[in-house]
Formats: sequence, structure tokens, C-alpha cells
Amino acid sequence: MRKAMLVVSTTAVVLSMSAGTGSGVGVGPGAGVGPGTGVPAEQRPVEADVAHHGHISLSGGRLALRLSTGNHGPSDLAGATARLGFSVPLAAGQKLPEACLWGGDQVVYCRAGALRADGRGSEVLLDLRTVGDPAEVSVDITTVWNGGADDGNPDNDRHHVLVPATGDLYVY
Repeated sequence: MRKAMLVVSTTAVVLSMSAGTGSGVGVGPGAGVGPGTGVPAEQRPVEADVAHHGHISLSGGRLALRLSTGNHGPSDLAGATARLGFSVPLAAGQKLPEACLWGGDQVVYCRAGALRADGRGSEVLLDLRTVGDPAEVSVDITTVWNGGADDGNPDNDRHHVLVPATGDLYVY
């Protein structure tokens, strides 16, 4: 009985806050964060569309990976970080590019610098050795940080790529 009263009470508070206060809190037309809601521009979430593209090849236990990170806007970003997850362990002791760091024996994180809202961005080239000589490797590429921006199109910054050991380039 108390839980039901609490829900009704909380709903009443939210509705009363949204009725004519200009707070931008509540439900219905005009509610939420954005222009005309009483929320200052500097407090509104930034909107940006981070995208990762590139290619991967595997041959003789060597993975060659190109990661290109861009931003399709509408706002500029201070940067973004991608997580590269591999289905097989990678050989220990390998040096990574300056923009990348190890997150385990199957994970690499790579950061992109400032990203203007024009689609162009940074590029990282990785040359990695696997443990052994696998017939294939799957690679999961995802954005793990984008400065807190709202990304209305997250599909272009999440990829699952199956890479057979043919030496061919597999584009994502």
C-alpha cells in the first residue's frame, strides 16, 4: 500500500513541477531539454554522431587494423574512445600506437583527439600478433566514451567483424 502511495505522490510532484514553471521537467509537448524549456544552452547535452570505419586483415597470426574515427555532428567533440575486443588472445609485449592502450590480452582502447562536426577525424593503424595462428578472429568495435554526447545514430560506432585468415581486407 505504501509503495502505491509513493508512486502517486512522486507523479504528482513531477506533474506539478512541469505545470507552468518553465523548468523543462515533466511530460507532454514542450517538456524536456532543449530550446524554450528554460534550460541554459551550456547545460543541454551535446549532440554528435561518432562513427568508426576502417578495415582489418588477418594472415599468419598477424592482424592489421585501420581504425578511422569521425564525427558527423552536429556538434564538435573534444574526443572519443573506441574499444577493440578480439575473440583470441593477443601476444604479450607488443607496442601500441601512442593513442592506444591495453585493456587486457584481448582488448585495446584507442582514443581520437578533437573531432570536428564534419565527419573527418583521426586514424590509428595497428599491427598486432595473435597467440598462435587462428583460422579466424572476430573483432568488436564500440565507442566507450564520447564526452557524454547524445548520439542519435549509434549503429555506425558499433561493429562486429569476422576476419578469416585469408589476408584479405574486411571493411567495416
